Amino acid sequence: MENDVEPALSTGPLLLIAAAAVAVLLFLIMKVRLHAFLSLIVISLLTALATRIPLADVVPTMVDGIGGTLGSVALLVALGAILGRLLEISGGAQVLADALVGRSQGNRAALAIGVAALLFGFPIFFDAGLVVFLPILFTVARRMGGSLLTYGLPVAGAFAVMHAFVPPHPGPVAAAGLIEADIGLVLLFGLLIGVPTWFIGGYLFGIYMGGRINVPVPQVLARQEEVERETEERPPPRFLSVLLVLLLPLVLIFGETGLNTLVEQDVVSGDNDLVQAIRMIGQTPVALLIAVLVALVVCGIAQGRSSEDIEKITDGAFGPVASIILITGAGGMFGAVLQASGIGQALADTLDDTGMPVIVAAFVVATALRVSQGSATVALITTSSLMASVIQDGDYSDAYRALTVIAIAGGATVLSHVNDSGFWLVGRFFGMDVRTTLKTWTVMVTLLGCIGALLAFTISAFV
Repeated sequence: MENDVEPALSTGPLLLIAAAAVAVLLFLIMKVRLHAFLSLIVISLLTALATRIPLADVVPTMVDGIGGTLGSVALLVALGAILGRLLEISGGAQVLADALVGRSQGNRAALAIGVAALLFGFPIFFDAGLVVFLPILFTVARRMGGSLLTYGLPVAGAFAVMHAFVPPHPGPVAAAGLIEADIGLVLLFGLLIGVPTWFIGGYLFGIYMGGRINVPVPQVLARQEEVERETEERPPPRFLSVLLVLLLPLVLIFGETGLNTLVEQDVVSGDNDLVQAIRMIGQTPVALLIAVLVALVVCGIAQGRSSEDIEKITDGAFGPVASIILITGAGGMFGAVLQASGIGQALADTLDDTGMPVIVAAFVVATALRVSQGSATVALITTSSLMASVIQDGDYSDAYRALTVIAIAGGATVLSHVNDSGFWLVGRFFGMDVRTTLKTWTVMVTLLGCIGALLAFTISAFV
């Protein structure tokens, strides 16, 4: 949303209002425990009034902001949730992990199960993915012996990286939409940077900590009754079928991104009907829709499920992501208000005066928000809202914008501690006390965020 109205306030007051808005937002979420969706709406309204946006424009600005964000985010998040749910219920996730681990031993088994988590982490969220993998993880760790951390940290790190760096997860999708970055390039850089980041900060660190701290495998969780019942009644899908479902959207999206590059370089004609068709099916919503339809066959019809069962599984995917979709939309509303008020331009002017590169400033802001309020998704969305006008008003390439999303994701990943649900999830399921969780999980995600951001900074110097 473009800001064509002259701001009513000067740079100093605008920046103070922005700082106060973020501080009050954190206070409402952390102390008052007001839901993030409601908190973002309240702060959007108060910020619009404080920055003297014309009263007749306040509500339209807020509605346009949430509508524009949901238009790009809701499809991706909902389709990704359906895909993950189908793979979970059908037993496809366990087939994939079992096939990759095979007869591997020790560190190779940790690498194999970590790679499986990376693949499965593409469509499924962090919490759900980790819980789905726990029975597989505990079985592998008990069979191999040694500390659970040797296998657990690579798995948890894989889901953390995919959740923060790679679409269709809501954080990077929303960030890309807010700063108008190409979603295909965000996916490409997210994978190119995320995989080596995970290998160093997740896999190698997990091997190191597993040799230093012995965390025994806890009792098998009384979880996954539904999955176990389903897999007992029906044989799970084959490994190659599951792999096809996971890789299909990646191939389609990469194809669309490659064709866009060829069209821009005049290698192929953008008016060609075949080129336009391939570019259309490679756009992320269509690519995910195709993958979901294939998954309905592989994980539903091929297993002999009735249409009623498939509908029930699909419907069950929406509940857990409804809140995430709404929070993401409200983050877009906050961003629209910040932009319409002139705060984004004021921040851009200030950053120009300091000389700090935009991509570095984005990482710093995301880190501050992550440490303050705990949620990686909220940190991603809020930082992108704050930086949107800075990026949009500057002459930055598509690649630089995509790398800025990765830098924001890096800042939103670091320093997970007691105000982050992921901290407690990992600590409790792994049977660790707070001190051990800080020494292992917190250090690991800080490594992941810093390595990812550093790689993004380095690549941005050449694009």
